[in-house]
Amino acid sequence: MSGDHAIFSSDVAFTPSVKAIQERKGSRHAYARMETGGSWQTEITEDLAGFIESRTSVFLATASADGQPYVQHRGGPAGFLKVLDSKTIGFADFAGNRQYITQGNLLENPKAHLFLMDYAHRQRVKIWGEARVVEGDAELADRLFPPGYRARVEQVVLFTVMAWDANCPQHIPQLFEAADVQAALAERDRKIAELEGEIARLAEKGAASA
Repeated sequence: MSGDHAIFSSDVAFTPSVKAIQERKGSRHAYARMETGGSWQTEITEDLAGFIESRTSVFLATASADGQPYVQHRGGPAGFLKVLDSKTIGFADFAGNRQYITQGNLLENPKAHLFLMDYAHRQRVKIWGEARVVEGDAELADRLFPPGYRARVEQVVLFTVMAWDANCPQHIPQLFEAADVQAALAERDRKIAELEGEIARLAEKGAASA
């Protein structure tokens, strides 16, 4: 399809009102070229799967039937987000404060959004789709539970991908995981100790030959 009546995957975000603002502010031409050139991808690629499963944090956005938005943070060890197939992301939903706002919203309105950040490499990925909560499926919960993680699984969230986009790194602060920093410092200390030992050995060798 082409022209004003074409349907693109990015239309999940670029509504008519959004496109009108893009037109008024001068960015519509560039995004129209993006649309006709293929628009946003609608399936999880191998690279995207690797990015998703390396995250230790995600923001899940939902809205109630009357449009009241809510954003919930979910975290866990790398791998707590699992790509189940080219359209589906799943994760174990751990017991928390028992407000159940996200679950209530999804019962009224399945549309949802995932926002994933990699501060160390200054990357972000936005994923539009629909989500649902699965209760009482012990086999699925076991499959999604991160081995050795200390938490209680209450239910499972399954997210179906409609479209996704990766943003530029502009204005993303560069932050690092504490575990990565500790590992880097430990490696630095190991190399320093190794060099100090070598210096001591050379000094002893020099003194013996003097």
